[in-house]
Amino acid sequence: MNLFERLKVDAAPQWQDYTKHAFVEQLGSGKLPLECFKHYLVQDYLFLIQFARAYALGIYKSPAISDMRHSLEGVKAILDVELELHIEICGRWGMRREEIELASEDTPTMAYTRFVLDAGMSGDLLDLQAALAPCVLGYAEIGKRLQLAGSDVPENPYQRWIQEYAGEGYQGLADGFEAWFDTTGEQVLTTARYPRVLSLFEKACRLESDFWQMGLNATQ
Repeated sequence: MNLFERLKVDAAPQWQDYTKHAFVEQLGSGKLPLECFKHYLVQDYLFLIQFARAYALGIYKSPAISDMRHSLEGVKAILDVELELHIEICGRWGMRREEIELASEDTPTMAYTRFVLDAGMSGDLLDLQAALAPCVLGYAEIGKRLQLAGSDVPENPYQRWIQEYAGEGYQGLADGFEAWFDTTGEQVLTTARYPRVLSLFEKACRLESDFWQMGLNATQ
């Protein structure tokens, strides 16, 4: 069992709440209200800007060039792929990049992004990876699961989002992150330190759930 799998087992309630949140299930079934998805998508765009900064911090925190390259790939994936996916989907509803980037961050967005950045600033590369892992690896798991179940949902309006995170490109990025995370753990993780890593992972899962809930609350 690698480090990620161990954390998933030990944080099973938080992981379950996050990856099978009502927002995710409604997105997969195509029943999610459009306003909820649009609000989530704008906030996720703002989230990803800060997430790119967290990956850039990973370059600074990296002890080896190979680690720096992994961090750089994360920055590039966000700036070159994920942000552009959000712009593409938002563009279908006449939403322009400028207005998205000028939107205000909701409290759950600020809470999550600043948590990740603080984990990296106050800790080392492993701490940062533990805070990043639920997002990076959770989206891969969610995308794959929803894609497999998608044969029963014809013309899902959110299929483009699902395809992106279930696709070969993102799945490869997630696999690379998981292996990198495990390698870092093999190098620096101790028995005494594990509770801190688990706590960071659990908190990130809870913040992910809050992020989904923010989307659901958009129609209230």
